[in-house]
Amino acid sequence: MAISLLIAAPASGQGKTSIVAGLARLYARQGKRVRVFKCGPDFLDPMIHAVASGHPCENLDLWMCGEEDAAWRLARAAQEADVVLVEGVMGLFDGTPSAADLARRFDLPVLAVIDAGAMAQTFGAIAHGLATYQPELPFYGVLANRVASPGHAEMLAESLPANLRWCGAIPRDEAASLPERHLGLHQAGEISDLMARLERLADHLEKTPLAELSAAEFALLCTTFRSSPSPTFHELPALPALLAGRTLAIARDAAFCFLYPANLELLETLGARLVFFSPLAGEALPACDALWLPGGYPELHAAILSARREFFAGLAAHVAAGKPLLAECGGMMTLFDTLTDGDGATHAMACLLPGRVAMQPRLAALGGQEAALPEGVLRGHTFHYSQTVTPLVPLVHAHRQRPLGGISQGEAVYRQGRLTASYVHFYFPSNPAATAALFLP
Repeated sequence: MAISLLIAAPASGQGKTSIVAGLARLYARQGKRVRVFKCGPDFLDPMIHAVASGHPCENLDLWMCGEEDAAWRLARAAQEADVVLVEGVMGLFDGTPSAADLARRFDLPVLAVIDAGAMAQTFGAIAHGLATYQPELPFYGVLANRVASPGHAEMLAESLPANLRWCGAIPRDEAASLPERHLGLHQAGEISDLMARLERLADHLEKTPLAELSAAEFALLCTTFRSSPSPTFHELPALPALLAGRTLAIARDAAFCFLYPANLELLETLGARLVFFSPLAGEALPACDALWLPGGYPELHAAILSARREFFAGLAAHVAAGKPLLAECGGMMTLFDTLTDGDGATHAMACLLPGRVAMQPRLAALGGQEAALPEGVLRGHTFHYSQTVTPLVPLVHAHRQRPLGGISQGEAVYRQGRLTASYVHFYFPSNPAATAALFLP
């Protein structure tokens, strides 16, 4: 069985993604088999982890994905790998469910990463709070990030209570940092020197106690903290081949890039033949029975997309033929009449849905959503900066996982013929039968 470690922090921006990616790269170059997971809905961090580990990074979320889904994916990873790393989301105890909930449910020892760049002895107080806030939490140790000097690191280590494990310090290093923008990190494929940055992170981590992990130590830690029976792991559920014989075309490039590996795996398990194409590169819509336009960054490539009239003509013909089309977030944005980008320039889009989309300077929506579609209930999440103005009457509205100001109504889901569009990014394994039905006539 693999050594498992959940990397968390007191808040966002502490450097969790960099540390997880650096550890994945370090263990991979040691010859270990590494699998990485990301807590909660996320597309960008997993792209980095996939490069660092050499394997797809999957998502774990007790609400969106479900406990059973998390259980069998972790079990599979533990059987295939030597090390399983799980990156937390936001702060360790933030959200319902939180990364801490996941750690307790699956006996995942927690490594706390703390940005110590602007603190000294308070480091020990924060570490103590993270380790003891939930006594049943399997807490492994603490890593100091963005440390100024060896003297600073020594001060931080001395501030820890005697019962907390010091896992070392990572110096401040801009050459190892990962670039960001409005939705988070840049896509892995857009960072030309990504591997060099990952190697620098691995070099720093190689000088810490984390370079060598003891399987016996981890087993003892989990047994000591376990407050409930160890979870029963399940095999991949058997599913009927509801999409057998059907070809599903999927847009995939820098504009359409938000694809959960679990979604792709499920579609193939259901029997679909997946074919990918790049609208940005001018590739024609392949011959297909159904089409999926996932989310991404159409606002960053709106000028190029606007010039791809053959792509839009292919979409129109597909819809006119009554074939299924699922458009999520950025995919939906390209179907309206116009898209106004972050610089205020307006671009003509596919004109398959009436209305206009415009980027906003502030976040417009964020959080888990559940949509009761005619095909069944699907869970997912929403995260976007754009706003849409349309005369379309929604088929349904999704419901927020957590009501905002007492309001539970979430994103609109639009339907015209077999075209389904919404800002919600659906997690297909939350309802395989409903997913299959979305792509059937």
